[in-house]
Amino acid sequence: MLYELNELQSATWSPFLPWIQATAGLLASPYNPLSGTPLTRQMAAGCELLVRLCQRYPKPEFGLTETVINGKPIGVAERVVLDKPFCRLLHFERAIGRRDPVVLVVAPLSGHHATLLRDTVRAMLPDFNVYITDWRDARSVPRSKGEFHLDDYVNYVRECIDFLGPEVHVVSVCQSTAPVLAAISLMASDGEPTPRSMTLMGGPIDARRSPTRVNELAVGNPLAWFARNLIHTVPGNYPGAGRQVYPGFLQLASFVAMNPDRHLKSHLNYYGDMSAGNVEAAEAHRRFYDEYNAVLDMTAEYYLETVQTVFQEFCLPRGVWRVHGQNVRPQDIEFTTLITVEGEADDICGVGQTMAAHELCESIAVERKHHLSVPGCGHYGIFSGRRWRSDIYPRIRDLIRQCDAADGLLAEAA
Repeated sequence: MLYELNELQSATWSPFLPWIQATAGLLASPYNPLSGTPLTRQMAAGCELLVRLCQRYPKPEFGLTETVINGKPIGVAERVVLDKPFCRLLHFERAIGRRDPVVLVVAPLSGHHATLLRDTVRAMLPDFNVYITDWRDARSVPRSKGEFHLDDYVNYVRECIDFLGPEVHVVSVCQSTAPVLAAISLMASDGEPTPRSMTLMGGPIDARRSPTRVNELAVGNPLAWFARNLIHTVPGNYPGAGRQVYPGFLQLASFVAMNPDRHLKSHLNYYGDMSAGNVEAAEAHRRFYDEYNAVLDMTAEYYLETVQTVFQEFCLPRGVWRVHGQNVRPQDIEFTTLITVEGEADDICGVGQTMAAHELCESIAVERKHHLSVPGCGHYGIFSGRRWRSDIYPRIRDLIRQCDAADGLLAEAA
């Protein structure tokens, strides 16, 4: 019923938003003789803010059509190379004949679209041949396609790695770190070649360490509470009608509830910037919230299994996680370089949760293990923004290059 109420609210506002947006445009128009007065600017800012608070946010585009290599602009084309019911594997093809290392970026499936990692991909494009998992919104997947479980996520990661080959470098962010470690562990246990390196960034490998509000919520309620209060049915106006999901709008509400004062201040600042004509600051706000407010639904089975396996029973660090009946054994990984990244100010994934992978991967030689701890860096800052571009990415890039160079796999530019 909650899903239907959300749809009704959206439908109620929908006819009015174009008029409110048009009013904002008229008030701010240079042809309006009163557009420069404080009252008119405030009215236009109020209309603009109201639209942004009430509108729906569609899935953004990556929009990565160009990169710069050796000071020259190089065209980039986005292409689907694997198409699964719940995920697409995207390749960012660069118009350059250079054999750079292949990087698979495994995006989290935790409410936001893979485009949240746009800055991650953008930074990597000059140096690497980049692929990314683009998870589908569960409400867009017909029920005839079947269910999607946490085990299926792990299988998808294995399929992507198999498709790209053993020389791939895997970079995972947040939620994706645990299933990525599971996938590579299973490959090692099966005697398959494992990726050249795996980078785990700000993820809950062991959610018992430095628990955050996210962890406390997970352990503070039984799984039945999550199933009863957070799982809803996709209504009939979507391809996935009848599918049980954890709706994206609930996940967004939980994100906002974690830092309500920060979001309120941000919107008030946006109103002030619009009123004062601070175009750049207002545009920065729009760019961030266009991405932040664009959310997707997750299948109920996947969401509940993730809560139980990762955040309640801590199956991975306890050594009891089974994927399709097979034990997940990180200690079987030997020849994959391990890189972990944590932000000291991360309020979603506490300090030590990602670094726990070093203890679990006991068979990886110490010289193949690297940990980056970033002072004063929050959760989103470890994969997006200034700190990512200037501090974190250059270190990851150099470690990946060192990994390939050590075995003579680093190709010269063509």
